[in-house]
Amino acid sequence: MTEQFNPERGLVMVNVLLWGPTSRIIAKLALDTGATTTLINTGILQRIGYLEFIEDRVHITTGSGIEFVPRVTITRLKALGKTIRNFPVLAHTLPPTAAVDGLLGLDFLRNRRLTLDFRRSTITLT
Repeated sequence: MTEQFNPERGLVMVNVLLWGPTSRIIAKLALDTGATTTLINTGILQRIGYLEFIEDRVHITTGSGIEFVPRVTITRLKALGKTIRNFPVLAHTLPPTAAVDGLLGLDFLRNRRLTLDFRRSTITLT
């Protein structure tokens, strides 16, 4: 599936539909090929019914150091025309100035072909 993005903006943003135990929500995630695991803002996960069901916690390395964060399994995540069920993501509180709801990482992109065309302002995932 091919979608448009703004090549003038600092980040490539992707609309992601997340399903939780109580509701679903559309989140704006930054496409991040430097992130091995998809990360969602804690507030977004709380709104759709997660974080009461924390399965485990893992250590992650961020720009500011090592942190211990919850890992939850999302019922379903849909982005760029692709859907994954029972998808583990990391929960992390992002600063209010972040302007994103999280990061779409390599775990979602693996075994797919990602094409970013900055001339046409398109992103395609097959």
